[in-house]
Amino acid sequence: MAQPGNKKLLETGIPDIQGACFAIIRTEWNAVIVDELERGCRKTLIKSGIEDINVVTVPGAFEIPFGIRAYWETHKYGHPPKAIIALGCIIRGDTPHFDYICRAVTDGILQLNLSLPIPVIFGVLTVDNIGQAEERMGGKHGHKGEEAALTGLKMAGLQQSLKRR
Repeated sequence: MAQPGNKKLLETGIPDIQGACFAIIRTEWNAVIVDELERGCRKTLIKSGIEDINVVTVPGAFEIPFGIRAYWETHKYGHPPKAIIALGCIIRGDTPHFDYICRAVTDGILQLNLSLPIPVIFGVLTVDNIGQAEERMGGKHGHKGEEAALTGLKMAGLQQSLKRR
């Protein structure tokens, strides 16, 4: 079971990567929830000095991996992002569709995280109901959009520090 909010992310500090570009690939599906995740993600990135934030919207969670790959392929030259953050919300229904979509999105993002030269951050909620989603958009389980941004900043900082060694 997840701990309420991840305070550890803030305790270990945020690397200084001002001027970097970040991308957010988000879904239209469950827009009220995903809009809030994006708001928190953007707020955290901007607070950390990231102003170059590009957002791409895909129809649903299944399309997130394609959106990430397409964004990378069209932006890898010039000013590529330091990290790509995936945001979405999959809510369990009455059919096994939930399980198939969750598995496909998780596997797709994992494959991209291992194959792209930048971190790909999993900010996709997989919940049983809207109440659980609300608990993860600033409720007792923290704000997962903010946490995804912090994770992206830390992973981009990690990659930057490893390149200097």
